[in-house]
Amino acid sequence: MGTEINRRRLLGGAMGVAAGATFLGTGAPFLTATDAAAASRTTAGPGASGAAPTSGGARTSPLWREFRARPYTHPQIPYVARAGFLGGRTHFPRLPVVANVRDYGARPDGSTDAAPAINRAIAAAGRRGGGTVLVPPGTYRVDDVIRLGYDNVVLRGAGSGRTTLHATRSLTELIGPYGSRYGGDKSSWSWAGGLIWICPDARWSSLTDAIRAQAWPFEGWTGNKRDEWHTLTDLAAPARRGDWTVTVEDPSALRRDDRVLFQLADDDTHSLLRHMAGDVEGAADYVWADKTKLTSYVPYEWPCRVVSVDRWRRRVTLDRPLPLDARAAWKPRFTTLVRPVTGSGVEGITLDVVETPQSQHLLDKGYNGVALQCAWDCWVDDVTVNNVDNGFLLVAAKACTLRRTRVTGRGSHHPYCCREGSHDNLVEDFVLAQRTVPAPAGTSLHGINVEGLSSYNVWSRGRMEMGTFDTHRGMPFANVRTEITVDNTGAHGGDASAGPLYGARFTHWNVTVSNQRAGCVKVDDIAPYSATVGISEVRQFGQIDVPDFTGPLHSRIESYGHPEAVHPRNLYEAQRAIG
Repeated sequence: MGTEINRRRLLGGAMGVAAGATFLGTGAPFLTATDAAAASRTTAGPGASGAAPTSGGARTSPLWREFRARPYTHPQIPYVARAGFLGGRTHFPRLPVVANVRDYGARPDGSTDAAPAINRAIAAAGRRGGGTVLVPPGTYRVDDVIRLGYDNVVLRGAGSGRTTLHATRSLTELIGPYGSRYGGDKSSWSWAGGLIWICPDARWSSLTDAIRAQAWPFEGWTGNKRDEWHTLTDLAAPARRGDWTVTVEDPSALRRDDRVLFQLADDDTHSLLRHMAGDVEGAADYVWADKTKLTSYVPYEWPCRVVSVDRWRRRVTLDRPLPLDARAAWKPRFTTLVRPVTGSGVEGITLDVVETPQSQHLLDKGYNGVALQCAWDCWVDDVTVNNVDNGFLLVAAKACTLRRTRVTGRGSHHPYCCREGSHDNLVEDFVLAQRTVPAPAGTSLHGINVEGLSSYNVWSRGRMEMGTFDTHRGMPFANVRTEITVDNTGAHGGDASAGPLYGARFTHWNVTVSNQRAGCVKVDDIAPYSATVGISEVRQFGQIDVPDFTGPLHSRIESYGHPEAVHPRNLYEAQRAIG
């Protein structure tokens, strides 16, 4: 209760400062409190900010000017310019057509199960080395999971308004009950698996075999027991967040274009977890030892691609800057990982699930949409999922793009979910539609979710007619939500054992909140080293998010109450423009 009262006082002070800034000058105010503790005594109106006006009347953000001066190491704003498929490529490849599901027996009138035919066509394309599998206009009944487990295979419909896969069965029916590896009576289908599932064949088989054996697996980059890896080389010298090149002990096992894992292990003092929280003062007093779900996510695993190897100087250059410092105490190393699926996608399809009542919270049966798991440089474009338990799931996914996606129908638990060490993904031009039936009692709605030490992910240009910015504990860090309109009606989730809601460098940039609810959107008084820039004026009601760390958070808030005035409008696209 004391924490909540303190938070409300801080929020009230910050809102009072915003009002003062508006009164003191014309145009959009720039509130530049450097942390929540100082919010009540720091003011900065347009004149104080030194912001330069733009041709449209908006003012260039001071934080943006700071970021441009140090894009890889800014304390509050993460570098996300390379999020998404192949570093943010705007066009997906048009692979040659190598199969048509009609030729494999799929019927477009919904009269028979088309899943075997579709999966045979996908397998044939995979054996040929890749290509496009066409699903012509029509409605195809599917009574099984549609699996994309090969590289460079695209399942392409005629458009989400013309090609429909009508799914009739849940993952519980098709694979079996899926309990939680953390115990209890929860169903892991509440956050895992899809009726369209992009996952390498070997990994999919190992996961589903373990589920059927009730040996609940880890779901990420290093196998069911997190032991399917070996060290390629250790780092020979410490490195800093933002470095593109590191020095290694022995580069002989590394080659250009290798896909590897960068791993960091924690020490007995949990200094790695504290670093993920921005090394704020309060992280030193936070109790980490009993956060067993959070500590199960460590070692931190960040997939990266080798760009070049200088064997003489033992220098390795990566495709992205390091996401964290690499201190000797954390045993930084490059390791192998399970072979991911790469270069595959789903396009132009509606996945319409047989309508059933939404399950009680955490007991989902697995009427899930599209899952991307151990997928790297894959994509989903022009895809709608309807009447799902969970919509689009990024599970140990890397550098994937979801574009022009929609979640519609009777309401879902996690419309968008990003978890289990998912990094550098992009979700853009997305819609979370208002549910078509009232929410049954005992159900839960989150929204756009991120958790499980996932980092450097972006949600851009979205319309959320319900839900919230669900940061689901597990201390994700360095994620961006930008140019989004939200009717803020959902709630965050997450077990207490999963630890803090936020790590450092969360940025909410140009967010219009249609119902004035602050929770999970205005984060300057809750997320360490965060940036809240250009959001609507909001107020507290129905709040459940409270700070995890005491003391100053070193957060920033700017252009509060004026999303229309912030420039640049879209943080991700602006970063892309400067490279």
